[in-house]
Amino acid sequence: MNTALVSGLIILVLLIIMLIAGVPIAVALGVSSVCAILPIMDLNVAVLTGCQRIFSGISVFSLLAIPFFILAGNIMNKGGIAVRLINFAKLITGRAPGALAQTNILANMLFGSISGSGTAAASAMGSIIGPIEKEEGYDPNFSAAVNIATAPTGLVTVSSVLGLLIPPSNVMITYSLVSGGTSVAALFMAGYIPGILWGLACMLVVYVIAKKKGYRAKKRFTASEAGKIILQALPCLLLIVIVIGGIIFGIFTATEGSVVAVVYSLLLSLFVYKSIKIKELPKILLDS
Repeated sequence: MNTALVSGLIILVLLIIMLIAGVPIAVALGVSSVCAILPIMDLNVAVLTGCQRIFSGISVFSLLAIPFFILAGNIMNKGGIAVRLINFAKLITGRAPGALAQTNILANMLFGSISGSGTAAASAMGSIIGPIEKEEGYDPNFSAAVNIATAPTGLVTVSSVLGLLIPPSNVMITYSLVSGGTSVAALFMAGYIPGILWGLACMLVVYVIAKKKGYRAKKRFTASEAGKIILQALPCLLLIVIVIGGIIFGIFTATEGSVVAVVYSLLLSLFVYKSIKIKELPKILLDS
Protein backbone atom coordinates (compact mmCIF):
# COMPACT_ATOMS: atom_id res chain seq x y z
CA MET A 1 0.00 0.00 0.00
CA ASN A 2 1.56 3.31 -1.03
CA THR A 3 2.11 6.24 1.33
CA ALA A 4 -0.54 8.49 -0.23
CA LEU A 5 -3.26 5.87 0.26
CA VAL A 6 -2.21 5.25 3.88
CA SER A 7 -2.28 8.96 4.66
CA GLY A 8 -5.68 9.31 3.03
CA LEU A 9 -7.15 6.41 5.03
CA ILE A 10 -5.70 7.74 8.29
CA ILE A 11 -7.17 11.21 7.84
CA LEU A 12 -10.55 9.82 6.73
CA VAL A 13 -10.94 7.24 9.52
CA LEU A 14 -9.68 9.50 12.31
CA LEU A 15 -11.81 12.42 11.13
CA ILE A 16 -14.99 10.31 11.06
CA ILE A 17 -14.27 8.77 14.48
CA MET A 18 -13.58 12.14 16.14
CA LEU A 19 -16.63 13.80 14.55
CA ILE A 20 -18.87 10.95 15.77
CA ALA A 21 -17.29 11.30 19.22
CA GLY A 22 -18.24 14.98 19.28
CA VAL A 23 -14.76 16.44 18.96
CA PRO A 24 -14.82 20.05 17.67
CA ILE A 25 -14.38 20.15 13.88
CA ALA A 26 -11.26 22.37 14.02
CA VAL A 27 -9.55 19.98 16.48
CA ALA A 28 -10.59 16.91 14.48
CA LEU A 29 -9.19 18.36 11.27
CA GLY A 30 -5.93 19.39 12.96
CA VAL A 31 -5.29 16.05 14.73
CA SER A 32 -6.23 13.89 11.73
CA SER A 33 -4.06 15.99 9.43
CA VAL A 34 -1.01 15.75 11.68
CA CYS A 35 -1.50 11.97 12.04
CA ALA A 36 -1.80 11.63 8.27
CA ILE A 37 1.61 13.27 7.85
CA LEU A 38 3.32 10.81 10.26
CA PRO A 39 3.91 8.04 7.66
CA ILE A 40 5.89 10.60 5.65
CA MET A 41 7.87 12.42 8.36
CA ASP A 42 8.58 12.14 12.09
CA LEU A 43 6.36 13.70 14.79
CA ASN A 44 8.43 16.85 15.41
CA VAL A 45 8.57 17.77 11.75
CA ALA A 46 4.87 16.88 11.26
CA VAL A 47 3.70 19.12 14.11
CA LEU A 48 5.96 21.96 12.99
CA THR A 49 4.75 21.68 9.40
CA GLY A 50 1.12 21.60 10.55
CA CYS A 51 1.60 24.75 12.65
CA GLN A 52 3.30 26.55 9.78
CA ARG A 53 0.50 25.67 7.35
CA ILE A 54 -2.18 26.80 9.82
CA PHE A 55 -0.41 30.11 10.43
CA SER A 56 0.19 30.75 6.73
CA GLY A 57 -3.48 29.97 6.06
CA ILE A 58 -4.78 32.63 8.46
CA SER A 59 -1.97 35.14 7.92
CA VAL A 60 -3.82 36.87 5.07
CA PHE A 61 -4.16 40.66 5.04
CA SER A 62 -7.54 40.57 3.28
CA LEU A 63 -9.11 38.49 6.06
CA LEU A 64 -8.79 41.49 8.39
CA ALA A 65 -11.71 43.05 6.51
CA ILE A 66 -14.14 40.58 8.10
CA PRO A 67 -13.59 41.44 11.81
CA PHE A 68 -13.43 45.15 10.95
CA PHE A 69 -16.79 45.04 9.13
CA ILE A 70 -18.27 43.10 12.07
CA LEU A 71 -16.92 45.77 14.45
CA ALA A 72 -18.38 48.51 12.24
CA GLY A 73 -21.77 46.75 12.36
CA ASN A 74 -21.61 46.52 16.15
CA ILE A 75 -20.73 50.21 16.46
CA MET A 76 -23.62 51.13 14.16
CA ASN A 77 -26.00 49.01 16.21
CA LYS A 78 -24.90 50.50 19.55
CA GLY A 79 -24.33 53.99 18.17
CA GLY A 80 -27.81 54.69 16.87
CA ILE A 81 -26.98 54.43 13.18
CA ALA A 82 -29.23 51.37 12.84
CA VAL A 83 -32.16 53.30 14.35
CA ARG A 84 -31.77 56.13 11.84
CA LEU A 85 -31.59 53.68 8.94
CA ILE A 86 -34.78 52.04 10.21
CA ASN A 87 -36.54 55.42 10.45
CA PHE A 88 -35.45 56.19 6.88
CA ALA A 89 -36.77 52.80 5.73
CA LYS A 90 -40.05 53.50 7.55
CA LEU A 91 -40.36 56.75 5.64
CA ILE A 92 -39.93 54.94 2.30
CA THR A 93 -42.37 52.10 3.05
CA GLY A 94 -44.99 54.60 4.27
CA ARG A 95 -48.41 53.06 4.94
CA ALA A 96 -48.08 50.01 2.68
CA PRO A 97 -49.54 46.71 3.96
CA GLY A 98 -47.11 45.22 6.46
CA ALA A 99 -45.14 48.48 6.58
CA LEU A 100 -43.08 47.41 9.61
CA ALA A 101 -42.12 44.12 7.96
CA GLN A 102 -41.33 46.00 4.74
CA THR A 103 -39.21 48.35 6.86
CA ASN A 104 -37.37 45.35 8.30
CA ILE A 105 -36.44 44.15 4.81
CA LEU A 106 -35.39 47.56 3.51
CA ALA A 107 -33.42 48.31 6.69
CA ASN A 108 -31.64 44.95 6.35
CA MET A 109 -30.65 45.96 2.83
CA LEU A 110 -29.28 49.30 4.03
CA PHE A 111 -27.59 47.93 7.14
CA GLY A 112 -26.11 45.00 5.25
CA SER A 113 -24.69 47.34 2.63
CA ILE A 114 -22.62 48.96 5.38
CA SER A 115 -21.76 46.18 7.83
CA GLY A 116 -21.29 43.26 5.41
CA SER A 117 -22.78 40.90 7.98
CA GLY A 118 -26.16 39.18 7.85
CA THR A 119 -25.87 38.29 11.55
CA ALA A 120 -25.32 41.91 12.55
CA ALA A 121 -28.24 43.01 10.38
CA ALA A 122 -30.58 40.38 11.85
CA SER A 123 -29.56 41.28 15.39
CA ALA A 124 -30.02 45.02 14.87
CA MET A 125 -33.36 44.75 13.06
CA GLY A 126 -34.77 42.07 15.36
CA SER A 127 -33.96 43.94 18.55
CA ILE A 128 -35.35 47.27 17.34
CA ILE A 129 -38.26 46.42 15.02
CA GLY A 130 -39.34 43.19 16.75
CA PRO A 131 -40.85 44.84 19.87
CA ILE A 132 -42.63 47.46 17.73
CA GLU A 133 -44.17 44.73 15.57
CA LYS A 134 -45.36 42.95 18.70
CA GLU A 135 -47.03 46.14 19.97
CA GLU A 136 -48.87 46.57 16.66
CA GLY A 137 -50.22 43.02 16.70
CA TYR A 138 -47.92 41.30 14.22
CA ASP A 139 -47.71 37.51 14.49
CA PRO A 140 -44.32 36.66 16.11
CA ASN A 141 -43.86 33.79 13.62
CA PHE A 142 -44.40 36.20 10.74
CA SER A 143 -41.92 38.72 12.21
CA ALA A 144 -39.30 36.00 12.74
CA ALA A 145 -39.75 34.66 9.21
CA VAL A 146 -39.34 38.13 7.71
CA ASN A 147 -36.12 38.80 9.61
CA ILE A 148 -34.11 35.63 9.95
CA ALA A 149 -35.59 32.22 9.29
CA THR A 150 -38.43 29.89 8.46
CA ALA A 151 -41.11 30.18 11.12
CA PRO A 152 -43.07 27.16 12.44
CA THR A 153 -46.01 28.22 10.26
CA GLY A 154 -43.95 27.67 7.12
CA LEU A 155 -43.53 31.34 6.16
CA VAL A 156 -40.24 31.98 4.41
CA THR A 157 -38.69 35.32 3.47
CA VAL A 158 -35.40 35.60 5.39
CA SER A 159 -34.29 39.16 4.68
CA SER A 160 -31.18 39.13 6.91
CA VAL A 161 -29.23 37.22 4.24
CA LEU A 162 -29.31 40.43 2.21
CA GLY A 163 -26.28 41.41 4.31
CA LEU A 164 -24.43 38.54 2.61
CA LEU A 165 -25.54 39.46 -0.91
CA ILE A 166 -25.39 43.25 -0.98
CA PRO A 167 -21.79 44.51 -0.76
CA PRO A 168 -19.68 44.78 1.28
CA SER A 169 -20.08 41.07 2.04
CA ASN A 170 -17.85 39.01 4.31
CA VAL A 171 -18.72 35.90 2.29
CA MET A 172 -17.54 37.54 -0.93
CA ILE A 173 -14.25 38.54 0.70
CA THR A 174 -13.71 34.95 1.85
CA TYR A 175 -14.61 33.61 -1.62
CA SER A 176 -12.08 35.99 -3.18
CA LEU A 177 -9.35 34.43 -1.06
CA VAL A 178 -10.22 30.75 -1.48
CA SER A 179 -10.81 31.12 -5.22
CA GLY A 180 -7.27 32.32 -5.77
CA GLY A 181 -7.65 36.08 -5.94
CA THR A 182 -10.96 36.85 -7.65
CA SER A 183 -11.41 40.63 -7.74
CA VAL A 184 -13.30 41.81 -4.63
CA ALA A 185 -14.55 44.86 -6.52
CA ALA A 186 -15.96 42.61 -9.28
CA LEU A 187 -17.67 40.38 -6.69
CA PHE A 188 -19.15 43.44 -5.00
CA MET A 189 -20.50 44.74 -8.29
CA ALA A 190 -22.00 41.31 -9.04
CA GLY A 191 -23.78 41.23 -5.68
CA TYR A 192 -26.03 44.24 -6.15
CA ILE A 193 -28.53 42.87 -8.68
CA PRO A 194 -29.25 39.53 -6.90
CA GLY A 195 -29.30 41.35 -3.54
CA ILE A 196 -31.83 43.93 -4.70
CA LEU A 197 -33.94 41.29 -6.47
CA TRP A 198 -34.00 39.16 -3.33
CA GLY A 199 -35.05 42.19 -1.26
CA LEU A 200 -37.85 43.06 -3.70
CA ALA A 201 -39.01 39.42 -3.73
CA CYS A 202 -39.17 39.43 0.08
CA MET A 203 -41.14 42.69 0.04
CA LEU A 204 -43.59 41.25 -2.49
CA VAL A 205 -44.21 38.16 -0.33
CA VAL A 206 -44.68 40.35 2.75
CA TYR A 207 -47.10 42.62 0.85
CA VAL A 208 -49.34 39.68 -0.13
CA ILE A 209 -49.32 38.06 3.33
CA ALA A 210 -49.74 41.37 5.20
CA LYS A 211 -52.68 42.36 3.02
CA LYS A 212 -54.43 39.08 3.86
CA LYS A 213 -53.73 39.48 7.59
CA GLY A 214 -54.64 43.18 7.65
CA TYR A 215 -51.28 44.50 8.86
CA ARG A 216 -51.17 48.26 8.24
CA ALA A 217 -49.01 51.14 9.42
CA LYS A 218 -50.55 53.24 12.19
CA LYS A 219 -48.32 56.31 11.85
CA ARG A 220 -48.10 58.90 9.13
CA PHE A 221 -45.05 61.21 9.05
CA THR A 222 -45.51 64.95 8.73
CA ALA A 223 -43.34 66.93 6.32
CA SER A 224 -41.17 68.27 9.15
CA GLU A 225 -40.68 64.77 10.61
CA ALA A 226 -39.79 63.40 7.18
CA GLY A 227 -37.22 66.16 6.63
CA LYS A 228 -35.65 65.51 10.03
CA ILE A 229 -35.43 61.76 9.36
CA ILE A 230 -33.78 62.32 5.97
CA LEU A 231 -31.21 64.74 7.43
CA GLN A 232 -30.35 62.32 10.23
CA ALA A 233 -30.01 59.40 7.80
CA LEU A 234 -27.87 61.20 5.20
CA PRO A 235 -24.54 60.76 7.08
CA CYS A 236 -25.32 57.03 7.45
CA LEU A 237 -26.14 56.67 3.76
CA LEU A 238 -22.97 58.57 2.86
CA LEU A 239 -21.00 55.76 4.47
CA ILE A 240 -22.28 53.37 1.80
CA VAL A 241 -21.07 55.70 -0.94
CA ILE A 242 -17.64 56.19 0.68
CA VAL A 243 -16.89 52.53 1.45
CA ILE A 244 -18.33 50.85 -1.66
CA GLY A 245 -17.31 53.69 -4.00
CA GLY A 246 -13.77 53.66 -2.63
CA ILE A 247 -13.42 49.89 -3.13
CA ILE A 248 -14.99 49.78 -6.60
CA PHE A 249 -12.98 52.73 -7.94
CA GLY A 250 -9.73 51.39 -6.48
CA ILE A 251 -9.17 54.19 -3.96
CA PHE A 252 -8.61 51.60 -1.23
CA THR A 253 -8.80 47.83 -0.77
CA ALA A 254 -11.63 45.94 0.94
CA THR A 255 -9.55 45.74 4.13
CA GLU A 256 -8.84 49.46 4.10
CA GLY A 257 -12.53 50.07 3.33
CA SER A 258 -13.52 48.08 6.42
CA VAL A 259 -11.25 50.27 8.56
CA VAL A 260 -12.79 53.38 6.98
CA ALA A 261 -16.24 51.99 7.90
CA VAL A 262 -15.14 51.52 11.52
CA VAL A 263 -13.59 54.99 11.82
CA TYR A 264 -16.49 56.74 10.08
CA SER A 265 -19.19 54.96 12.12
CA LEU A 266 -17.23 55.63 15.30
CA LEU A 267 -16.89 59.36 14.59
CA LEU A 268 -20.56 59.52 13.62
CA SER A 269 -21.67 57.80 16.84
CA LEU A 270 -19.33 59.75 19.14
CA PHE A 271 -19.46 63.29 17.79
CA VAL A 272 -22.48 63.65 15.48
CA TYR A 273 -25.22 61.53 17.07
CA LYS A 274 -23.47 61.41 20.49
CA SER A 275 -25.19 58.11 21.19
CA ILE A 276 -22.17 56.33 22.69
CA LYS A 277 -19.42 57.46 25.05
CA ILE A 278 -15.70 56.78 24.88
CA LYS A 279 -15.84 54.70 28.08
CA GLU A 280 -18.28 52.31 26.33
CA LEU A 281 -15.84 51.51 23.52
CA PRO A 282 -13.99 48.64 25.29
CA LYS A 283 -17.31 46.80 25.82
CA ILE A 284 -18.32 47.32 22.18
CA LEU A 285 -14.93 45.99 21.08
CA LEU A 286 -15.23 42.90 23.29
CA ASP A 287 -18.79 42.23 22.10
CA SER A 288 -17.54 42.18 18.51
